[in-house]
Amino acid sequence: MTIAKEPRSAEQRRRDVLERLRTEEDVWVASADADGLPCLVPLWFLWDGAAMWMSTRLTNPTGRNLRESGRVRLALGDTRDVVLIDGRVETFTAEEVPPAAADAFVRRWGWDPRKDHASYAYFKVLPQVIQASHGEHEFKGRHVMRDGEWTDG
Repeated sequence: MTIAKEPRSAEQRRRDVLERLRTEEDVWVASADADGLPCLVPLWFLWDGAAMWMSTRLTNPTGRNLRESGRVRLALGDTRDVVLIDGRVETFTAEEVPPAAADAFVRRWGWDPRKDHASYAYFKVLPQVIQASHGEHEFKGRHVMRDGEWTDG
């Protein structure tokens, strides 16, 4: 990817973030337990236009951390083209997950956690803060979402 020398507009950053949420496959998921022990793993995700959906086992550190804290930081890209998302997490068992979300996950990935193992759960991440930058020259104005609302820059 070629990085522009001039900072993108807030609208262009928003469009770029939405495109990445629609097309990228993996996201880095950062969580922590009650003692602050960090955990960082990549997971597949699905963007439904308002939230990101992921699935992992409730019995692993990431699943426990997401369920217990209700908070997460997600990262797409590398340091020269990064999207950071801080979000609230809602946890759904295989029986509780909205069928439309679970079915969309299956269509995207060809894998149905509901049929894999009973310990799998779904995690809906509602973005609260999103930052996007193509390097240091875009640090100013990098917040494209605050308090769950898209910004004007």
